[in-house]
Amino acid sequence: MRCYICFNEIIPTITWVNVFKPPEQQRCCTDCMAQFEPVAPTCPKCGRGDSDGICFDCERWGMGQEDPLSKNVASFSYNAFAKDWVAKWKYRGDYELLFSLQGKLDVPVGYAMVPIPLSEERMKERGFNQSEAIIHMLGKQPVSLLGRQGTSKQSKKQRQERVDSENPFLLFDPIDQPVLLVDDIYTTGTTLRHAASLLKEGGCPEVYSYTLFR
Repeated sequence: MRCYICFNEIIPTITWVNVFKPPEQQRCCTDCMAQFEPVAPTCPKCGRGDSDGICFDCERWGMGQEDPLSKNVASFSYNAFAKDWVAKWKYRGDYELLFSLQGKLDVPVGYAMVPIPLSEERMKERGFNQSEAIIHMLGKQPVSLLGRQGTSKQSKKQRQERVDSENPFLLFDPIDQPVLLVDDIYTTGTTLRHAASLLKEGGCPEVYSYTLFR
């Protein structure tokens, strides 16, 4: 077995417990896994790690209106190692790299998993939807309720531009059960809240979100 990230050989640990069992397939070595920094959230709504209670971004979303997103859960901080991993996976098309995190994620269960949609242009450019890929990797079936209009990249926008941007999503079908929106990175929460607001307007009682990185 070799690590999907660094390609070094992974030597399984043999103990009296597993000596007579076939080795479990491991896709990420100990050294690479140690470079993913688990989120230590201080904001109870979005998982931000440098706030004292509710962070400024979440407070701003709650000013004068109900925040459509109940809570975001993320697994890892978006550090330099994570940025390089995302660049190889999402932008250079290394789809299988996602499976280096299989079995390493603590994802909320019991919800309909709704992916954040891509525009047709982005789908052709990347070859896959990263949100759907995460859901499939978790062994679940995506519930596709949303469409996307426009092609502008959130990653190219400044912080205030993201917050002030118009809602790019369309709701295809309403849903009357709690939803877990799934995406790769939480930055300002604008994308997830745009999607959550449409779901809530369509009758969804509560919207949570999960992202690989915060």
